[in-house]
Amino acid sequence: MRIGTVAAKLGTTPHTIRFYERRGLLPAPRRSQNRYRDYTDADLERLRLLIGLRELNVPLAHAADLAAMCAAGRCNEVSDDLRALLVQKRRELARRAAEMRFLDRRMAHLAGQLESGATPRSIITSRKEEGHASALSRLLLR
Repeated sequence: MRIGTVAAKLGTTPHTIRFYERRGLLPAPRRSQNRYRDYTDADLERLRLLIGLRELNVPLAHAADLAAMCAAGRCNEVSDDLRALLVQKRRELARRAAEMRFLDRRMAHLAGQLESGATPRSIITSRKEEGHASALSRLLLR
């Protein structure tokens, strides 16, 4: 398969695939007589896993290692690693969601204060001076 076909099947671009190759995250595919890249179904599956892991926000190097392990027939190890990684990522996501909820409540409160005629400086700094800024710190330390 040519790079354009692979990219279309995976919903990505040839540029992205070439980037992975340049970074050494994918082995260079064999070349046809006209020097076009010629991808196999195994290459397609490896790329599919790599792209899917990146969509889960797995760091690029880690995603590439997992895709290489699976391509080498060690998918059981990948599954074990991925289970642990998903637990960690979900914790991180929950923490970030809590931060966003806190920020949204804070902004809603500030918007209400502004609507009632308070000045920006007084409402933004007053909560800090009252010690409420530590609420976010407590939230982050959970």
